[in-house]
Amino acid sequence: MKTLNRRSFLKRSLFAGATLSWTARSWAQVAGANERIHVATIGFNGRGKSHIGGFVKLAAEGVKYVALCDVDQKVLAKGVSDAEKRGDKVQGFTDLRKMLEMKELNAVSIATPNHWHALAAIWSLQAGKDVYVEKPVSHNVWEGRKIVEAARKYNRICQTGTQSRSSTAIRQAVEWVQAGNLGKILFSRGLCYKPRASIGDVEGDQRIPPEIDYNLWCGPAPMDPVRRNRLHYDWHWFWAYGNGDLGNQGIHQMDVARWFLGEDRLAPRVFSVGGRVGYIDDGETPNTQFVVHDYPSAPLIFEVRGLPEAKGSKSMDKYKGEGIGVVVECEGGYVTASGDATAHDRSGKVIQSWKGSVDHFDNFIQAVKSRDRSHLNADIWEGHLSSALCHTGNISYRLGQKADPREIRERITSDRGALETFERMAKHLAANEVDINKDKLTLGPVLTMDPKTEKFIGNKAADALLTRDYRAPFVVPERV
Repeated sequence: MKTLNRRSFLKRSLFAGATLSWTARSWAQVAGANERIHVATIGFNGRGKSHIGGFVKLAAEGVKYVALCDVDQKVLAKGVSDAEKRGDKVQGFTDLRKMLEMKELNAVSIATPNHWHALAAIWSLQAGKDVYVEKPVSHNVWEGRKIVEAARKYNRICQTGTQSRSSTAIRQAVEWVQAGNLGKILFSRGLCYKPRASIGDVEGDQRIPPEIDYNLWCGPAPMDPVRRNRLHYDWHWFWAYGNGDLGNQGIHQMDVARWFLGEDRLAPRVFSVGGRVGYIDDGETPNTQFVVHDYPSAPLIFEVRGLPEAKGSKSMDKYKGEGIGVVVECEGGYVTASGDATAHDRSGKVIQSWKGSVDHFDNFIQAVKSRDRSHLNADIWEGHLSSALCHTGNISYRLGQKADPREIRERITSDRGALETFERMAKHLAANEVDINKDKLTLGPVLTMDPKTEKFIGNKAADALLTRDYRAPFVVPERV
């Protein structure tokens, strides 16, 4: 297969719409400590650009780009051209199945929309490649578990794109808290107070740009007409492709909040309250939400706010100084974490602080060289669990019903921290001129789960949302 330059790519669109059938196979590829590691990135119109930048910086470690894959011909052509300018002669693909046939390819990074993460990862693992997969690693709970199974079966290195796991500051803070320096943990609270404006309210089906292979873009998801202004990015706010801000930005903080608790399973009990309020647009996912994961040790409470601190303001709310971060509340004080970490006593006085991190991409490459997954800062198992916590919270929300504030208060009163969280949410919405007596929030059911089987107890509707109907041939396999 010939290397593409930008001119020949645009002229011939050589790899557009590739449909050649691909059969998973496992090539025994092991990159030794002194060997060159050939990498590729799948999807780079957004976060994937950071993947490319991160791996290019590791040339001294033997990392070299040999391929790029994107379903958008314009994005792909520019990526191929940019690679050539820096001296990398890469092959360009629109269909990842063709790319995975490259025997010289050792590792892939995946930064597609969420609905493609699991299948792209599993196909790559089956093809004998090591994998770096963006957060959330899955679109639903079941397929996340399948990535873990594939990584173990094919003995591949599989890193999750939760960069906070490479923060030495947070790691030290976790160890310090777990050593009991602030007493018992009362709550581990994740915060995603991130501005999310209306995405607009369009009429009718929107045109698919001719340079995009929409069949490949949809992949495992239904190939439905586009009913949003922006095909790219705004897919986050539609259940068929994304997981809302809980599974977008929030997965980072969900992961750190769970890390502090030291929990290595899903919560046995979960519920959610929230809504898409403050404007009317095409989006489906909530812009205001809280989730309670009722772990026996201490609740993990997660909050999402997409509206500003008050209507018309350009600032976002803060909780104990954090807007996008984690606050671990303990008997003797609290710790805040958002990259670095700081410990406070009960009065708020700083008593300890930690700084520093290592490169998350380099951590992946070092594990690829050593062939030891214990060297990973964010093994796929950790990514699966934290992603699944986002999914189970969303499942409660999706099964919920509109409720007035009185009913919500009565339902959540006995749950530690839930009522206080709701009252702050209600105050926040009032500041945005949202009357929750009229624009009622959704009260999700309390769901109980068997953490061992990762299935809900006595709730078929909830179990149905642990997976999805896949569109052939883009089917996550039952047996990986």
